[in-house]
Amino acid sequence: MRSVKSVVDINRSARNRLREAWDRLNKLPGGKRAFSRLVGMAAPYTGSIGAQVTVLRRGHSEVVLRDRRAVRNHLHCVHAIALANLAELTGNVAVAYTLPDDARFIVAGLSLDYIKKARGTITGVCDCPIIDSSAKQEYAIEISMRNEDGVEVCKATMRTLVGPKKTS
Repeated sequence: MRSVKSVVDINRSARNRLREAWDRLNKLPGGKRAFSRLVGMAAPYTGSIGAQVTVLRRGHSEVVLRDRRAVRNHLHCVHAIALANLAELTGNVAVAYTLPDDARFIVAGLSLDYIKKARGTITGVCDCPIIDSSAKQEYAIEISMRNEDGVEVCKATMRTLVGPKKTS
């Protein structure tokens, strides 16, 4: 049996394992939750917010963060850093799913604009460019975080550096 890390670590495989895992799991009962837990196990800090990937396809992702005490601040709204974590997760899964098999990526920067207090369930939405090459290039990935009424509470720009995977 493959380790959890090997299932989602796309930087060490000749294939895009994150895309393979999503494509296998998302249609199964509980599959989206299982996929989200795998991502959280491979990146434990990311998993600490307990968000769930609900939509994932080339160039698009949606990730849901339930409002609960563990992600709130002293003002009883979703903490700024929980929103930053949601932004990074939402952008990263969109980019990772979109990458060609011979590419890898790393976040080079993240900026956030907090528009209003985030209360209730927050959904991160990312529409990223279709990345067809592993040539070294930086991309600006836009992520919007919206409350249950569809109101944007936070927007983020993630700078992502894409390049070729190292060959052994």
